[in-house]
This record gives sequence, C-alpha cells and structure tokens, in this order.
Amino acid sequence: MSYEAVIGLEVHVQLLTNSKIFCGCSAAFGGAPNTHVCPVCLGMPGVLPVLNRRAVEYTVRMALAVDGQVAHISRFARKNYFYPDLPKGYQISQYDRAGEPLSTGGSVTVETDRGPRVIRLRRIHLEEEAGKSLHGEPGYDPYLSYIDYNRTGVPLMEIVTEPDIRTPQEASACLAHLRQMLQYIGVCDGNMEEGSLRCDANVSIRKTGEPYGELVEIKNMNSMRALERAVSYEIERQTETRERGETLIRETRLWDDGARRTFPMRGKEQASDYRYFPDPDLVAVEIENRWVEAIHAGLPELPAARAGRLEKTLGLSADQSRTITETRTRADYFETCVTHHPDARAVFNWMTSELPRVQSEARLDTDALTAHIPPAHLAELLDLVREGSISGKIGKDVLDQMGITGKTARQIVTEQGLTQISDTDALETLVVRTLADNPAEVEAYRAGKTKLLAFFVGQVMKATQGKANPAMVSEMLKKKLETM
Repeated sequence: MSYEAVIGLEVHVQLLTNSKIFCGCSAAFGGAPNTHVCPVCLGMPGVLPVLNRRAVEYTVRMALAVDGQVAHISRFARKNYFYPDLPKGYQISQYDRAGEPLSTGGSVTVETDRGPRVIRLRRIHLEEEAGKSLHGEPGYDPYLSYIDYNRTGVPLMEIVTEPDIRTPQEASACLAHLRQMLQYIGVCDGNMEEGSLRCDANVSIRKTGEPYGELVEIKNMNSMRALERAVSYEIERQTETRERGETLIRETRLWDDGARRTFPMRGKEQASDYRYFPDPDLVAVEIENRWVEAIHAGLPELPAARAGRLEKTLGLSADQSRTITETRTRADYFETCVTHHPDARAVFNWMTSELPRVQSEARLDTDALTAHIPPAHLAELLDLVREGSISGKIGKDVLDQMGITGKTARQIVTEQGLTQISDTDALETLVVRTLADNPAEVEAYRAGKTKLLAFFVGQVMKATQGKANPAMVSEMLKKKLETM
C-alpha cells in the first residue's frame, strides 16, 4: 500500500555571539564545566535578564535572507518544563500565541531529484539554550549524572519549516541549504559535531487525500546523513505499523545511529503542556524599519545568486558555479584569484583538485592554507603555467612547496631553476638522442603504433626532470618521426 511521507524540520542554531542571550557570560564552546555561568543564567532568585541586541540582529539577518516577515513587535514567553539541565524550571522562548516570533513566513528552494522544491518556513524565533546532561562520560562516576551549565543561556535561533518535505533526501537537502545560508551570512559556524547546529524532524505518513497522520518527532541526529537515515527508518517503521493494522501514536523518539533505528523517548507534548505565558521580566522588542533596512543592506550576496552570477559572467557551468560557491570562504578566494588570473576555468580546476590535495598532504586547516597560498600566489603560479615558464607537472610540484613554505611560485621557480626549457636547439638535441636510444620503439611507431609518441615525450621530460616544454617536444618528435 502506498503512503506519502509528511516531514517538517525544526532547526536549532547556536548564534555566533560573544556573550549569552540574557547575560554577559561567554558563549564560547568548551571550557571547564560550569565556568561560563553567573546568577542570571543559573536562574538565581532576584536576577533580571537583559536581551542581547546582537542575537536579535543575527535572527533578523536570517529572516531577511529567507524572505521572512520581520515582526515590528516581538515578545518573549516562558516555556515551562522541569529538567535538570534547565536551572530556572522554564526556558525563555517565543511562541505564536504567548510571544510573537521575530519572523514568520519565508521559504528556501532546494535542488532535489524531482527538480527544485520550495520549502516554506513557518517561523524563526529566538530562545535560550539549555544546559547539558552528562551520563557515563569518561572520567566521571558511571552511576551518577552530571550537569554542565556552560551552554545554558547561549542564544539559540530556531527555524521551523512547514510540513512541505516529502522524502528523506529533501529533508537532508533542506538542512544542508539552511546550514549553507547560516554560514554565508555569518550567524552560525554550522558545526553539527559540537552541537551548534541541530535538527529535529517531525514525520508522519498518510494515504493520498488523508489528513496528516500522527506526528512523531525524531531527535539526536548530528549529521545530514543521520537525518536522512533516521527519516527513512521512521517512514518505514510507520508504514509497517499501519499495514499491520496497528495505530500510530504521537510521540518523541531518539535516533541511534549505531543501531540505525529510532527508540521511544516520551509521549509527544502539546503546546498546552508547556503552559506558555509572556515573560514578565522582559519588555516587548520593538524593531524599527530603518534598523531592518540597515541589516538588509549589510547582507552578503547569497549562494544561489552568486552562483548564477559566476555562471553568467565567467562562463562556468551550473555545477561548477554551485561547487565554487558552496562556502563563502571558497567563493571569496575564487573571485579574488580570478581578478589576478582571468582564466576562471583554470582557477576552478586547480582550486577543486590541487588545493585540496595540498591541504590534505600538508595537514593544513583552511586558514593556514589560505595564509600559505593566498589567492594572488595561486594566480601567479597559473600565470607561469599559462605563459609556458613551467609545465603543469612542475606547477603541481611548486604548489606543494608553496603549501609547505609559504613562498611565492616565482621565488621557488627561481631558487630551484625550474624554468621550462623552450630553447629549440637544446630540445632538438634531446629529441634526436631520445629517438636514437630507442630504435625498436621508432620502428613500431612508424609501423602504425602512433600512441608511442607519449612514450617519446615522456623520455624527453624525464631527461629534463620535467622542465622541457611538452608541447614543443611533442611537435618536434612528430616532425622527426615523419621524416625518418
């Protein structure tokens, strides 16, 4: 029996602010347990929260990037529940009824196997992060649970989609697209391993024409692949349950990536279970149009628009444009390099093949790679290859040394005497010697085995340690072989 999956995402984004949302404590990841805390984020009696303006700015920035409607008046609410990692016994958050979210509406367009898909957004709101419970961690008593409140109060932006997603692949593509946008506009590092980007999936199934089925929320997915696997498993589990004639229940389940299955966690809460009400310690947030306009003016060119421009102006293919604009850092590097070396395709090829190889072999992070080989230095290397001063093979060797030493290509070529040999007389001597040293191969070539030309070129290149101009060598060999 055929069922349609109905999927919505709740994406939790830790914002890149220096301090927490309602106090001055550091929002940095890590630190000794319970050292980034104060009476405000620990919920001590008598303390009052003060809203972090930068957290609001970052949320508005994302709202504008997805064409959301920014609220002129926004309010915070208390979401009441009791859990050890929530020191106040409630979370300061926003909700449609008790506190107007900072943004409603908007959408993202993702590429899927079925073509472009528009995923609508329900809202983007701001809240405080909870702490972290530790169970069975190395170095701790395995029979006890521990609480680290360092994360408590870190600004958390939540992006809630409409249930427009229909496949696990679309869910993964949507999360990847949101992550890319968050990184592009500089509000989140997108590090899922450290928990700065997390995603819950709401999954149900239905037959065509049926209303939405019972919603199951899946938690504990820390990668795109885990999200896709978890949603796939849950669709299959719900389908099998219905085909057995059993009733699906509304619940929250945990994904176990090792076991590749979901497990029941608790019954799924309704909004009424949290007893939302406006937070009496926080006044309404008034967002002026001129501030929104200033934030909008400061937005960078977004990935899709940038890819389209590069495709149109530089002659890259659609795939190449999307690849080079995957991250803002890569796109900035590429465009800077192209201003120095106009062959955009050559820049693309070296950036996507040779630079990653050098980075891996030299064990450099992105910042170190850029410091050792800035865009102008790569452009200089490509100039040397294009003008015939060095061969492409030597160019790759020079790039290796640039990654290790940080020297420019011209410095390395000059110091090591790597300039390509293009002197006709010198090359002709080498060509004649190569043919004389390999009479059997010459006869075979003249008998029709013309692929042996590559062998002869290789012999000359070997004799010159790769310094000979391969195009000139090839042409000279052809002429010699034809007249012998």
